[in-house]
Amino acid sequence: MKIIKETVIKLNFSNADLARDLFGEHNKNLIIISDYLKIEVQARGTDVIIKGDSITAELVKNILNQLYTLLKNSYPVYPPDIDYAIKILSQDNKADLKSIFLDTVYITSKKKAVTPKSKSQKQYIDAIRNYDIVFGIGPAGTGKTYLAMAMAVSALKKESVGKIILARPAVEAGESLGFLPGDLADKIDPYLRPLYDALYDMMGLEKASNLIQQGVIEVAPLAFMRGRTLSNAFIILDEAQNTTSEQMKMFLTRIGFNSRAVITGDITQIDLPAIKESGLIEAKNILCDISGIKMIFFSKKDVIRHKLVKQIIEAYETKQ
Repeated sequence: MKIIKETVIKLNFSNADLARDLFGEHNKNLIIISDYLKIEVQARGTDVIIKGDSITAELVKNILNQLYTLLKNSYPVYPPDIDYAIKILSQDNKADLKSIFLDTVYITSKKKAVTPKSKSQKQYIDAIRNYDIVFGIGPAGTGKTYLAMAMAVSALKKESVGKIILARPAVEAGESLGFLPGDLADKIDPYLRPLYDALYDMMGLEKASNLIQQGVIEVAPLAFMRGRTLSNAFIILDEAQNTTSEQMKMFLTRIGFNSRAVITGDITQIDLPAIKESGLIEAKNILCDISGIKMIFFSKKDVIRHKLVKQIIEAYETKQ
């Protein structure tokens, strides 16, 4: 039986203002750490006293010291950042929060910085910067589409591309639109709405709408890509698990000069008929050795939505 050694660690954070931000209002941040890791963490002035088993105490020390470094670099630490820090450093105590959290991808219309919140997200961002085709594969809530969108808007703003193209399979089981009421726009809008939502969050409704009207940003069903060559563009294919093999091949062979593509999907949520193989799964298996293509895999540990989303994913995995 392994004996766990109890220890007491005292930390001092000399800057009183930063210490206050680190601890949170009414020491809320310290309470989050204490409750999550089941260890005693108390504030006394600008000091923190950590009491508990030595391994967890060292983890808390690492978390607080790294968060304090972020504050010294003018990064505002909020309660969700405490959760991210705990998850990252629990998995890898040598991880550098500064290199992850200070990598600002884009500043949204609401003046909110879009930054990676996990090591996988950081790897994803770096892959998009360095590869022309990137696959982001993993469960819902891991930031696959949102971060890709931020990178696309950033590239457009820097004029490294001339347009953004956002595509989705319009209907999960093969894009059969005829049974839906209304004209074509009415039929496809529900399937493209999540892309519009992310775009409006990034740029604001008016600016995004103007760019869509000008054709600088195009949001369209995957079927609309057939026969085209997509050059000088940042292209995102979302919900790619619901593409067929033929659709995925069609999409990938549309990519022209000075273009980059990000393909996102969750291979645990395929809605195609059983007789159809997911184009994303096939691409994952046959394209993995091509040097110009990078595949980033996310897990439930990377979920950054409401904390219950992670528990829901775990519950369904247990059921299977």
